[in-house]
Amino acid sequence: MSNIDFEKFSKYSKPGPRYTSYPTALEFNDDFTYERYLKYLDEGTDKLSLYIHLPFCRSACYFCGCNVVFTSKEEKLSQYIEYLKKEIDILAEHLDTNREVIQFHFGGGTPTFYKAFELDEIVTYVKKTFPNWSKDAEVSCEIDPRFFNEDQMKVFQKHGFNRISFGVQDFDPKVQQEIHRIQPYEITKAAVDLARKYGINSINVDLIYGLPYQTFESFKKTLQEAFTLSPDRLAVFNYAHVPWMKKTMRKFDETTLPAPDVKLQIFQYTIDFFESNGYKMVGMDHFAKPEDELFSAIAKGELHRNFQGYTTKGGANLIGIGLTSIGEGSHYYAQNTKDMKAYEAAIEAGKLPFERGVELSEDDYLRKAVIMELMANFSIDIKRVEKEHGIDFKEYFADALEELQEFVDADLITVTDEKISVGTTGTLLIRNIAMPFDAYMHQYGGNKKSFSKTV
Repeated sequence: MSNIDFEKFSKYSKPGPRYTSYPTALEFNDDFTYERYLKYLDEGTDKLSLYIHLPFCRSACYFCGCNVVFTSKEEKLSQYIEYLKKEIDILAEHLDTNREVIQFHFGGGTPTFYKAFELDEIVTYVKKTFPNWSKDAEVSCEIDPRFFNEDQMKVFQKHGFNRISFGVQDFDPKVQQEIHRIQPYEITKAAVDLARKYGINSINVDLIYGLPYQTFESFKKTLQEAFTLSPDRLAVFNYAHVPWMKKTMRKFDETTLPAPDVKLQIFQYTIDFFESNGYKMVGMDHFAKPEDELFSAIAKGELHRNFQGYTTKGGANLIGIGLTSIGEGSHYYAQNTKDMKAYEAAIEAGKLPFERGVELSEDDYLRKAVIMELMANFSIDIKRVEKEHGIDFKEYFADALEELQEFVDADLITVTDEKISVGTTGTLLIRNIAMPFDAYMHQYGGNKKSFSKTV
């Protein structure tokens, strides 16, 4: 990557979405009704991707933006399993459970906060209800290495889990202390070794840059230690500092957060480091070994982005199960309630714990396709978009193309009649480059508390 004037680049640091969805979650509303959601479920014929949210953690990691419930009470965890089963039963009344399952994912919280027999109970119940699993299904779990043992791994092996993602964030002791997550390298290595012992051939490691007390030098060391684990994929996220949404983030002294130019230096070094060590960049924040299936998906134009990040399993109907879970169809998003009492009350009443969502207009559907292609492939095939959506691209997106001109002038992107292509340096600003295609962004121009900073 060429030398970059990081101070100059810092001007691009402004609030913007990560585009795990379009429209973003800020557009979810009550206009999309429970009845409309049920209609989509009832009429759906696509393959299924099942996401189960296990929201419990023992203690708070102060950087975390996830919806979690802190507890040490075993009865809360076991009670939640009973509600999950009831939710699955209600789902079975509203959709065809014989549709092929091509993806299953445990997210959290800390899924491995649950004991092995409890994890076994959940997956067994899901498989009993949804019996038609593809032989190539992606079956995965997010794991905190501090809560992981061999009995749990045996359950994962029994049920055909083939992908595991380990949360690391940073190996530096000072950073770990500040973010309230003490996790020595040895604990992470033991967890990775355990997964390898049981035949997991796709291991992901999550890192975060932009945390308190991180420096360019300290993060270089974290990258080197992460590399020694030889993960198949890495996700290197830009820390989303949203203290108005997450109280734990208010514990940070904001003067200890690295400045935008330092974060850009860190991320440029991260790209150079992994690419010089046999990895390739995928999308805006993932790296993978060249033999990974993500690369054949890019070549075929089949790489997709959703709430789990980048995946090859596109075209499926994502069903969100559990507290706060989000489901996705081609023309809607649906989110379960975030409140445990409301969640339990809905299920007791025989209803899904649906709270809000959004139904996509044709304009939303088109812009979603364009933004997701840009986020996944760093390019837009203009002619294909015109053919699939029956539009004149340059006419339809005249405003967006005008806004993109500053990136063209800065040699960050190129625009021809056939294609929009993001250059290597431009990938650092992919969120900024996607934003002109977002019809909702003008609503948030003056509101700094809508999204995390892009840089």
